[in-house]
Amino acid sequence: MARYTESVCRLCRREGTKLFLKGDRCYSEKCAFTKRPTPPGMHARSRRRASEYGMQLREKQKVRRTYGLLEKQFAQTFDQASKLRGVPTGEALLVLLEMRLDNVAYRMGIGSSRPMARQMVLHGHVNVNGKRVDIPSYRVKPGDVITVREDSRSIEFFKALREAGNRAVPKWMDWNPDTLEGHILQRPERADIDPNFSEHLIVEYYSKL
Repeated sequence: MARYTESVCRLCRREGTKLFLKGDRCYSEKCAFTKRPTPPGMHARSRRRASEYGMQLREKQKVRRTYGLLEKQFAQTFDQASKLRGVPTGEALLVLLEMRLDNVAYRMGIGSSRPMARQMVLHGHVNVNGKRVDIPSYRVKPGDVITVREDSRSIEFFKALREAGNRAVPKWMDWNPDTLEGHILQRPERADIDPNFSEHLIVEYYSKL
């Protein structure tokens, strides 16, 4: 599968905000965005103010890159969100993104960043309802039980995760560090998702295509 292989720190600088793609490093003084928050490129400081379309595009790119989706994957997810009834399309989009297995694994601490959590899923370290699932885009639902596979628990990362004890998780899930097991309690609500996302701009972007 095609995947972005350049420096992910450039993505944070391009979007003008931390996307937290490198785990603990993003919280340290080594964070590239903290050192140099300007967009990449020699003319970054002289760029004009973004147009309305430019702001819509940047918001779409910010959300897409935060969750680590390719362009086609993101467009397909938006299409699915637009067909859901009873909830605004923008909010539905964010809910669908939050309920991806790689994001759920990240929220539970099975990976210090979303890219790392995606690798954990791809390498088969995660079970859903007792069955191995290695598809990052797998969408969880209320009632699902997420666990670290028994054969994987001897890995140093998971030993440290257990020793770290309780961690803060969104209210729509829970996590037991002793058993390395989490439960999906309900669908996330908009208040549970990053308040810095302006999903209406994404809806406006796709409405023009």
